[in-house]
Amino acid sequence: MRSCSRALASQCRAYSSAPKPSGTQPSSTSVKGFATLGAIAAAAAFWSQAPASKSIECEAPKKEEKKPSKTAEADKKQKLEGLTEDSPMRLRMEAFNKKLQAEITAEIERLDGQGKFQVDQWNRAEGGDGISMVLQDGKVFEKAGVGVSVVYGMLPPAAVAQMRAQHPNLEVPKEPMPFFATGISCVMHPHNPNAPTVHFNYRYFELGATDGGEPVSCDLEACDKHDPRYYKDFKKWCDEYFYIPHRGERRGVGGIFFDDLDDKKPDELFAFVQSCGKSFLNQYVPIMQRRKDMPFTEEDKHWQQVRRGRYVEFNLVYDRGTKFGLLTPGARIESILMTMPLTARWEYMHEVDLKAHGRLMEVLRAPKDWIPLQ
Repeated sequence: MRSCSRALASQCRAYSSAPKPSGTQPSSTSVKGFATLGAIAAAAAFWSQAPASKSIECEAPKKEEKKPSKTAEADKKQKLEGLTEDSPMRLRMEAFNKKLQAEITAEIERLDGQGKFQVDQWNRAEGGDGISMVLQDGKVFEKAGVGVSVVYGMLPPAAVAQMRAQHPNLEVPKEPMPFFATGISCVMHPHNPNAPTVHFNYRYFELGATDGGEPVSCDLEACDKHDPRYYKDFKKWCDEYFYIPHRGERRGVGGIFFDDLDDKKPDELFAFVQSCGKSFLNQYVPIMQRRKDMPFTEEDKHWQQVRRGRYVEFNLVYDRGTKFGLLTPGARIESILMTMPLTARWEYMHEVDLKAHGRLMEVLRAPKDWIPLQ
C-alpha cells in the first residue's frame, strides 16, 4: 500500500519518502530501478478470461494517429509465445501486476459481500494496455480500485524535467524520449471511519534503453526477508515523502516508501517487490474483518471526510506519480484519478477537535516509530 505498516488501525494512512539516499545515480540518458510509495506467473490466462466491459472514452484527445513502437510489437509477440525467467524485466513486472490485481479484486469482492468490480479494459494506439477495476457503493467499501497500466510512448521534455529533482544527472532533451512504464495502483476507501484507508503503488519504469522503476510498499517481515536495513530506511523515507507542506501534516500514520531502488541485482529487487505485493491481503483483510462493522458516530464520519480531503490535496498537488501521468501524452485521466475517494470534505477555517483527534494529529505532525528498531 503506499504503505502497509503494522499501524493500520487508523482511518488515515501515511507514507513517506525523502530525497534518495546517496548512491548510484542514473546516467544522463537513462533511468533504471524499482520503487515503492504509501510494489512471476504468466498472466495470459487472466488476460483472456477477464470479463468484458463497456468501452469508455477517457483518454485525452490525440493530435495524430500513433502506431506501436518496435519494442511494443516485439513484446506483444513474446507474451503470446510465453514468458520465462529470461524475459525482459518489463514483461515480468507486467505479468506480476496483472496477476496481483486479479487476486486482490477477487478477495475484496468476497470481503465486501455485495459490491462488484466494474472492469474497464483499454488499449493505447502507441503501444500498451491496461485494466481498471473499480468497486463503488459496496457494503464495506465506498470505493475500491485496482488498476494496472502498461504504457509505451515518448516522454516530452517537460516530463523529463519533472524527474530531475530525483535524477540530477538526467539531461532534459530537446525532443521527446522513448519510455516504458508499468504499474499497479490499489486504493481502498471503506465506509466505516474506524477501518483503515490504504493506498499502494508498485511501478517499473524505463527511460531510454534501460530498465527503471518507482514505488512499492510492504511490512517489516517482507522487508527483513530481503535486507534488514530496508524497513528502517524506507519508513523514514515514507515520512518525508508523504508530507503536505501547506498543512504541516503527513498524509497518514505510517508505511514505507522507496524510489528508483537500484542497490541490488534486478532479480533480487523484483523478488522484494513480489514479497511486498503478496503481503497486502494477509495484512489488510484481517484488519478489515475486525473493524468493518464497528459502531461509529456522525462526528466520526465527518472527520473521515476531512481527512480524505487531505489525501486528495497530496495526490493532486505533490504526488510525483500523478504529475507524471498528467504530463504523459495520451494520458488516461480516469485511470490516473481512479484512486480519488468517492466523497471528501473541505471546510473553511476547520478546527480539529483535539480531545477526540489529538493523538492522531500528533502522529501526523511528528511521525512515530511503530516498530522500534535497534
